[in-house]
Amino acid sequence: MKIKLIFSSLFGLLFVFSAVNAQEPVSAYPVDKDTQLITYQEVVQQAGTADELYIRCIEWINTQYKNPADACRVRNRESGVIEINHRLEILNDAEGDKLIAGIVNYVLKLEFKPGRYRYTITDMTLRQSSRFPIEKWMDKNDSMYSPLWDTYLEQVNTQINELINSLKAGMQPPVIKVEEKW
Repeated sequence: MKIKLIFSSLFGLLFVFSAVNAQEPVSAYPVDKDTQLITYQEVVQQAGTADELYIRCIEWINTQYKNPADACRVRNRESGVIEINHRLEILNDAEGDKLIAGIVNYVLKLEFKPGRYRYTITDMTLRQSSRFPIEKWMDKNDSMYSPLWDTYLEQVNTQINELINSLKAGMQPPVIKVEEKW
């Protein structure tokens, strides 16, 4: 009888803790209020004309991506728009072995105006036979929920922030070296 009481108490505590964890806010990731998709977007003030920024971005793309012609789907110099469809790997750290858990596709759109550019990273989906938006990983009430989903979201967030930092560094104006006179 005491064992049943102990088990029912433990079960009740587990239920309470899981209910508390399920109510965590999902504000750790930028979710667009209209589309409800994880969306990283920022307008970055940067010296240069729209055309200069466009050219700097093309140079960044050529160093960032192994196959820039394949990654870059739209390059419109006149309208100042570049669109990149690419992917990143997420890993499953099983007992010290890092195994590929999946591939997440994303769309990076870059728009240029004099003195500024805007990037938008969105449409992140897990590559599989049907479209699987990664926003489903934020739903802790999903019957298929796994704690691994939290680590996958963290990995995507980390890799996207590294991509953004690389973009910002690549968009800096080139340093002009002044040669010493003899």
